[in-house]
Amino acid sequence: MSTTEPPAPAPRVGIPVRLSDAAAPGADQRVLEANRIFEDIVDLIRAAGAEPVLLRPSEDGSPLDDRLSACRGFVVPGGGDVDPALFGADPDHPALYDVNPAQDRLDTAVIRYALDGRLPLLGICRGMQLLNVMRGGTLHLDLEKTSVAHEPEPGLDWAVHDVALSAGSAVAEVFGRERMPVSSGHHQAVDRIGDGLRVSARADDGCVEAVEAVESGDDAAWTVGVQWHPEAFVPSDELRLPLFRALVEQVRAEPRTEVRS
Repeated sequence: MSTTEPPAPAPRVGIPVRLSDAAAPGADQRVLEANRIFEDIVDLIRAAGAEPVLLRPSEDGSPLDDRLSACRGFVVPGGGDVDPALFGADPDHPALYDVNPAQDRLDTAVIRYALDGRLPLLGICRGMQLLNVMRGGTLHLDLEKTSVAHEPEPGLDWAVHDVALSAGSAVAEVFGRERMPVSSGHHQAVDRIGDGLRVSARADDGCVEAVEAVESGDDAAWTVGVQWHPEAFVPSDELRLPLFRALVEQVRAEPRTEVRS
């Protein structure tokens, strides 16, 4: 009598939750959008074949590492502005919105764990910017108006524009093309590139649209950040899943060894 082994459990991908309250008095409407699209990211991780693990700050004092160690990869989503104090910029810039130190602490803990453990990591919008800052890079606090609109017009959810993907880069490999339309909603962007990162996509105005780890080889971690929102339904539904599927494929390829805590 033949037996079949049960299917392997779905790998776990950690996602730090969004902490800002969109219903709080004076909350920026962009907070509401960030909270809404968080659920789209959770759904896409599940559609890519992984189990989403929502990571929250501890309320009982237990170390976050206890929850991080259950995950084999991570997605750090978009949200409000990164605290300029983290990269030596003006904390009183008038264009800043939803600077949330608790969110910075949570997201940086997740990114640091992924980098230290050489685990697959996808940073989206704010997530990419924070990855760059943690590697010693800086951000433009408010983009100048150019021929490319990076923030949506009133009444629209997204600004749609093209990006050029660097040949041979991780993002070009994921999408199988070197130019494609993307959905944007940001007023800040990467300025000086952080150590160990390289630019792998730009908009036509030169704005950095993707970064990835420079290191390569069998034991190198898949570390990718994109400025656009791949979870958005526009410009094309077929462009939503590839990055999340690529992350999960990398997670599945990781050796099943215990990550340090």
